[in-house]
Amino acid sequence: MILNETFTLNNGVEIPKLALGTWLIDDASVAGAVRAAIGIGYRHIDTAQAYGNERGVGEAVRTSGVAREELFVVSKVAAEHKTYEEAAAGIERTLATTGLDYLDMMIIHSPQPWAEVNQSQDRHVEGNIAAYRALEDALGAGRLRAIGVSNFLEGDLRSILDACEVRPAVNQVLAHVGNVPFDLARFCADEGILVEAYSPIAHGEAARIEGIAQMAAKYGVTVAQLCIRYVLQLGMVALPKTRNPDRMRENAALDFEIAEQDMALLNAAGGLPDYGESSFFPVYGGKL
Repeated sequence: MILNETFTLNNGVEIPKLALGTWLIDDASVAGAVRAAIGIGYRHIDTAQAYGNERGVGEAVRTSGVAREELFVVSKVAAEHKTYEEAAAGIERTLATTGLDYLDMMIIHSPQPWAEVNQSQDRHVEGNIAAYRALEDALGAGRLRAIGVSNFLEGDLRSILDACEVRPAVNQVLAHVGNVPFDLARFCADEGILVEAYSPIAHGEAARIEGIAQMAAKYGVTVAQLCIRYVLQLGMVALPKTRNPDRMRENAALDFEIAEQDMALLNAAGGLPDYGESSFFPVYGGKL
């Protein structure tokens, strides 16, 4: 059962392969969604300072009835925090907001502040190093069990690897059928960095990818199930987002395997011209 399966990070910490993403779930309703997911069997919960729902995620974790050490809780340093002081204060604020003594992992949300994504050539090298050193210190203090990054390109990662003491455990990136950064994934694998795939269902637009519905029908599964299984078979953590318990169950019902020849077809699939109503988000190519 996929909910019981884990990868091992480069520091020996185990991370569940399937997570519940909480992006765009408001703070008032996220606790219910997370408690439902934990009740179904999810043990990996992903949030961020930018999501504005850390309080509700923490409440759900603390009231779930599941021992804290059985859950893997992740948050992200705000993309705008590019000094040691900002990042360190943000880490402590996240811990206070969630009401948790520690987080299982915290990562830098983006190498660029969101207002600069797709608009600026500045990769904020020194700022990212400073923020990452705050993560290293929180790790050393036992406030975090693992640290990493998100949306980092190879050059961004090289800067961290060259300047910092602790190798990032993960790089969380946009990855789905038709849009997998294979070169970046190979670099991460060579460096012992686990790739996490956010929006593995292309933010709900995957059914528009040519041929994917037919392949899902071939396996007797939904498009979402095919997409999640695909990134898992690429060796990535899958981070689908939903607040619907029925969808949570569906996303975890992955007792099938995509054949090698079909994986090759999915690897070669064409991408989407846009992400529909979500195209304005910077990670999907839009501008703030």
